[in-house]
Amino acid sequence: MSIVDVKHMVVLNRQQILEFLRYSVVGALAFLVDAGVMILLTEILFHESTKQDVVIAAACGFLAGLVCNFWLSHLFVFTQQEQVARGRNIRGFTLYGLIGLVGLAMTEAGMLAGLALVGHDGFRYVLVKCVVAAIVLIWNYLARKKFVYKGA
Repeated sequence: MSIVDVKHMVVLNRQQILEFLRYSVVGALAFLVDAGVMILLTEILFHESTKQDVVIAAACGFLAGLVCNFWLSHLFVFTQQEQVARGRNIRGFTLYGLIGLVGLAMTEAGMLAGLALVGHDGFRYVLVKCVVAAIVLIWNYLARKKFVYKGA
C-alpha cells in the first residue's frame, strides 16, 4: 500500500471520534465501579489478601463494571436506532456478554501477569488494574462496534 492509497486507510469521521470519546467516558465510569468493587473486596473482605484473592476480586469487579458498561453504553454511546435494535435483542446481548467474557479472560491474564511482575502489596495491584483496563477498553469498544453494532 502506498502512502497515497486513501481507499485502504482508516479514516475516522467526527461522529466516530465522538462515539469513541463517549465510550471512553462510559468506560471510565464502569472502571470506577470495577476498581471500586475490586478494592472493596481486596481491602475489606480479603483483608489478608493473597494474589489469588486479588484475582478473584478483579473478576467480581469486572463483572460489576460490565453491567454498568452495558447499561450506560445503551443510554449514551450506541444510540442510533439501528444500533439500539442490534444491541437490545437476544443475539446482541449474547454477543455483548461473550465479548465481555473475552475481556474478563484478558483481565484475569493481565492481572496474573502484572501481579507476577510487581507483586500485590500496597496498591500496586491497582496500577496493574489500570493498565489492564486500558487494554481491555480498546478490545471491548472495537469488538462490540464490529460484532454487536455492526459498525453503524
